[in-house]
Amino acid sequence: MLFLNIMLLVCGQIVWKMGLQAQGGLHFSSLLSVVFSPLILLGIALYAIATGLWFVVLSRLPLSLAYPIQSAAYALGIWAAWYIFGESVPLNRWIGAGVIVVGAVIIAVK
Repeated sequence: MLFLNIMLLVCGQIVWKMGLQAQGGLHFSSLLSVVFSPLILLGIALYAIATGLWFVVLSRLPLSLAYPIQSAAYALGIWAAWYIFGESVPLNRWIGAGVIVVGAVIIAVK
């Protein structure tokens, strides 16, 4: 369930980015059209489901284990930025993502 929570968080960020790109960004004059665009609403729904799953995760795992592992979402977000959006990701960000993943693995190992 924790892995699904992480995936939903990352997918929510991806569809928000897509929604903002489709709307030409966020501007005061376009605020309502952005907020009610289908991709933004989908991202909100994904986050709502992720929050529900997070409640389940917290009821079954210690926060000191679950929360650091959830940080893997940051590393997946960097990968998604590179793979899906073609963003240039400098080496220091890849190294930082690697440190996050190694840290999450260390925390997860009993």
